[in-house]
Amino acid sequence: MNIHHLNCGSVRRIEATYDGPAPAHAVNHCLLVETDSDGLVLIETGLGLGNVRDPDGTLGSDWVAMAQPLLAEEETAVRQITRLGHSPADVRHIIVTHLDVDHCGGLPDFPDAQVHVLAAEREAATAEAPSFRYRPAHWAHGPKWVACTPERGEEWFGFTSAQPRGLSSEIRLVPLGGHTAGHTGVAVRDGDRWLLHCGDAYYYHRELDENPHPHPMLDLVQTSSEVHRDLRLGTQARLRELVRDHGDEVSLISAHDPWELARYR
Repeated sequence: MNIHHLNCGSVRRIEATYDGPAPAHAVNHCLLVETDSDGLVLIETGLGLGNVRDPDGTLGSDWVAMAQPLLAEEETAVRQITRLGHSPADVRHIIVTHLDVDHCGGLPDFPDAQVHVLAAEREAATAEAPSFRYRPAHWAHGPKWVACTPERGEEWFGFTSAQPRGLSSEIRLVPLGGHTAGHTGVAVRDGDRWLLHCGDAYYYHRELDENPHPHPMLDLVQTSSEVHRDLRLGTQARLRELVRDHGDEVSLISAHDPWELARYR
């Protein structure tokens, strides 16, 4: 299994804080997983071609004004996958942590892929759209949804988890609640370790420290977009415990921290 770390959509430039590195654009950190049996699996899509070509119509003018996306076609997942030598049709599965605009904007670029999402998230998105966070342009093509409802008993390091239908046990959905109605992490087996894409369960790597330090700008975004504050904070506390107790077995990444992405690239 080979994992590529992609930035599929630079957005607003943010300052470094504390003793951090230089300022950088916030990112949309996606994973392209080359599997032996399931073809290409794309985890998150970031922004897609439709967003670059019609940002106000597909993302909403309010979101564009807030996020200030760069809207570079070369950053879209479909263009990066082509540069890696693959065809977009090779992407057989897409897993999204949730359906906020910047996490699923590239869905229309892969119309034949199965799209795995928690059932609660799909229901919330279709019920609330169009809204600031959910835009129906991203599923107007009729995705091949595979909605999942995790069951108790399928634990992953103490978290409830589920195996996406049609994929191997080396990829797991790990619900991480609070940000949206059906927000999930995605765990991928990487050799003798696991990599957990936490989506928007946290925004900045120092939130995982024993004494957490949120990024001032990113924290404004995550607190203003949470649907359940106590659940979100509880999820972050459990992620810190995961790092503390199993940091030698699991690595965590978030969706938007540019300095975190730089370490993996």
